[in-house]
Amino acid sequence: MKQSFVLVGACLAAVLSFTAMGGDDHQAKLVEKVTRKGNEIVIPYERYILPNGLTLIIHEDHSDPIAHLDVTYHVGSSREQEGRSGFAHFFEHMMFQGSDHIANGQHFKIVSEGGGTLNGSTNTDRTNYFETLPSNQLEKALWLEADRMGFLIDSVTQQKFEVQRGTVKNERGQRYDNRPYGLVEERTGEALYPEGHPYSWQTIGYIADLNRVDVNDLKKFFMRWYGPNNAVLTVAGDVKPETVISLVEKYFGPIPRGEEVKTMPKQPAVLDKDRYISYEDRIRSPQLNISWPGVNEGNPDAMALDALCEMIANSKTSIFYKKFIASELAGREFMLHDARELGGMVRFSVTAFPGKTLAQMDSIVKTGFAEFEKTGVTEEDVKKFKNSTEVNLLNELSAVSGKAGALAHNFTVLGDANYLTKEMAELQKLSKEDVKRVYEKYIKGKPAVYLSVYPTGHSELVAAPDNFTPPKRRTDVPESDEYKKLAYHKAADNFDRNIQPPAGPAPEVKVPDFWQQKLPNGLKLIGVKNDEQPLVSLSLHLIAGHREETAANAGISALCAAVLNQGTKKHTAEQVENMLDLLGSSVSFSSNRDELSLSIISLTKNLDATLSIAEEMFNSPRFDTSDFAREKKQALEGIANNLTQPNAISENVYNKLMYGPENILSVPASGTEQSVKAITLNSLKKFYEDHFAPNNCEVVMVGDIDQPTLIKKLNFLTSWKNKPVALMPQHSEVKQQDKLRIYLVNKEKAAQSVIRMGEMTGLKFDPYGEYFKASTMNFPLSGSFTSRINMDLREKKAWTYGANGFFGSDKYNGIFTISAPVRTNSTDSTLIDMISILREFHDKGMTADELVFTQKCMSLSDALRYETPRQKAAFLKRIMDYDLDKNYVKKQTEVLNGLKKEELDAIAKKYMAPDKMFILVVGDKKVIYPGLQKLGYEIVELDTNGNPLSAK
Repeated sequence: MKQSFVLVGACLAAVLSFTAMGGDDHQAKLVEKVTRKGNEIVIPYERYILPNGLTLIIHEDHSDPIAHLDVTYHVGSSREQEGRSGFAHFFEHMMFQGSDHIANGQHFKIVSEGGGTLNGSTNTDRTNYFETLPSNQLEKALWLEADRMGFLIDSVTQQKFEVQRGTVKNERGQRYDNRPYGLVEERTGEALYPEGHPYSWQTIGYIADLNRVDVNDLKKFFMRWYGPNNAVLTVAGDVKPETVISLVEKYFGPIPRGEEVKTMPKQPAVLDKDRYISYEDRIRSPQLNISWPGVNEGNPDAMALDALCEMIANSKTSIFYKKFIASELAGREFMLHDARELGGMVRFSVTAFPGKTLAQMDSIVKTGFAEFEKTGVTEEDVKKFKNSTEVNLLNELSAVSGKAGALAHNFTVLGDANYLTKEMAELQKLSKEDVKRVYEKYIKGKPAVYLSVYPTGHSELVAAPDNFTPPKRRTDVPESDEYKKLAYHKAADNFDRNIQPPAGPAPEVKVPDFWQQKLPNGLKLIGVKNDEQPLVSLSLHLIAGHREETAANAGISALCAAVLNQGTKKHTAEQVENMLDLLGSSVSFSSNRDELSLSIISLTKNLDATLSIAEEMFNSPRFDTSDFAREKKQALEGIANNLTQPNAISENVYNKLMYGPENILSVPASGTEQSVKAITLNSLKKFYEDHFAPNNCEVVMVGDIDQPTLIKKLNFLTSWKNKPVALMPQHSEVKQQDKLRIYLVNKEKAAQSVIRMGEMTGLKFDPYGEYFKASTMNFPLSGSFTSRINMDLREKKAWTYGANGFFGSDKYNGIFTISAPVRTNSTDSTLIDMISILREFHDKGMTADELVFTQKCMSLSDALRYETPRQKAAFLKRIMDYDLDKNYVKKQTEVLNGLKKEELDAIAKKYMAPDKMFILVVGDKKVIYPGLQKLGYEIVELDTNGNPLSAK
């Protein structure tokens, strides 16, 4: 069991000399050991170094039968040359394309069939690769990571290179070009940093740079930066250090040291005057972004700048919230300090309501700063920041992946794996004078970049005319000398790396030992004691979600949740938030398709005070007229904004097609303009009164408290009087088409097409029957990274950044959907492949190998499902919702392992009809329509609300 964290104390760090632990040439040497003293916040670890320069960090934690492995290379986009942007991220993709002893695509397959998950990420300063697996699979993960560190280059082919080049372009389209405000960071970086500065371009890179490079450029990048001496290998979880060391010495020890890598000097941004820039976007609401030069991560001023941002903009008590949100001038505002290895920036962003100019927003920002200078910072402000930061940290450390990531990042970027203790010390000594000082040093009167993003054709909305043009990106920069005369040296082994290590004995997986109770008033409770952290997470779920609405009042559940967050009869929203922040707690309402929920998170020691506030919010909502008007305005603006966003359009129109006009699920959960306008404060109060009853409520608890103690503290729930609750009838009919049709929504100049394809199945949730079997059947078709659909569209054709599908179900109905954002000029080709793959799978079913693979993946991954409080809560919620047996997971695994190919093939034929599915495409009609016509299917054009254009 993990030791609890208490927010006091100091740590014991023993820095040891380089003492050999044996005589082998590849032997690791212990250089540092950190243990916990008392009950402080610290991540205990041992740090070793191998003769080839590889740093090994081990964190031992036997609370769950899982292991997490992270390999972090000290190379991000900041190591790239101008004109060669995107290399670090591109290479992240290439590292999953096989190596000498692992075939293309096998890395994902091997980890998945071992019950694990994996991924990689790249930022400006580092690239990392990570796996979380059952602990008996650790050796296999080390073998995989070592192989791509030491044996990659000969497996890199021009074909693999071209496929991943296309995939990266699709990723850029999805995350940058086809996303509202998606180019803000790119344009800000170009203006804030000088020409050639490594932060002046984004990690994704420029398309022109990606088009210019070839496979040899990428091989040089690997040889320059991917040596063991530029890497940190972190292993955390249910492991024994002596075993880890032995395996690392075996698999990583023989890999030769790479080129020397030096620490880069700090390169803070410097501005001599304000720079105004702007760009046009396919948006509804203009946005102003103001960015000042900040400080690098680890700088003594970094913590105070973080605090400044929280205090001035990111809470209901902040000046900018009051100036923009409470005053109904804007829909969103935030401020952040983005500290990185070489430098940083402080950024404020405000998204104005239509009808407002960004010059007005700029003027209000200046007024807000003037007020801040007068009111200053209070001791209470500092206390709130400290409390919230500590609780956020505890949540981040709830998983071994979070702890491993922190150790790896801190050592790579800051040179100290134990930097957490310094960070906590800085937090505790933070003062209001520090916050005021950094404001005056970095913000007050200091030059900044002012970026205006304005809707198409409305340049009059900018904050000020552009006065700065970023230098033209250079493409003629000669290759750096560091990429010349590089040599690729392979390891000399005394064992055969072609032999995949076997898994160890399977660890025992225990589902959370939970308790259940039903009170006389009908309230149902379920919980599990979890003392790994001094936190309690409590959630109340009422059947009062989108399903309880009609088309006439659609959106009332979401609006009700928003209004319930706006204070109580005794306290305003600002006062409530202030009380919670002083406790380090959070209490908030939210709404989804099925429920309206109240979420409570508190330190155990503050639970009584937190529950007192929650009770007041739950039983005595403020229901203020002005709050209601403001939240209603926000809701209407959100609906209007969704009509400009391809992904939101796709989801809303798809649901309308699938469910039909009689089902409330055909209407967006946010409602329509007409339905939200019709909601009154009185109708919202009635919705609250009709649905808030103990016999309509479930409570889920995960935390550091036992059942009897918790029940005593929940007096406001145990004494709650029940009453009749009339719930809406739910539709369970299945809507089907007579033939396959393509429905097209035109989104001019969209950077990608968004495709959704599917059908109603009528499959209600069940843990063992046809729904479960359908989900199992879909795993090799579209339910995993290695599925037929994703491997074809992403890994073979490079038409998408990712495609996936699922069988969704609830108590009433079911749906099958496959979706993918795809390259515009491959829209018709994508549909041809999707339909072809579906038809083949429908007719022939899965292969015998796919069945074995699926059974391994789904059964062995059970070890990863109950680690964090959130995972435990999700497990308990499912138990409660569907009245499942305590042993349902074991029974489900038995059903899974007993499934036959013939049985799943029959399920495919029964619940997949490729020639009668709905196909929705949201994209640029001018570009994609001719190709869609050639497919020979009926095409029905719709507007952004899903209405046929011919009906107008």
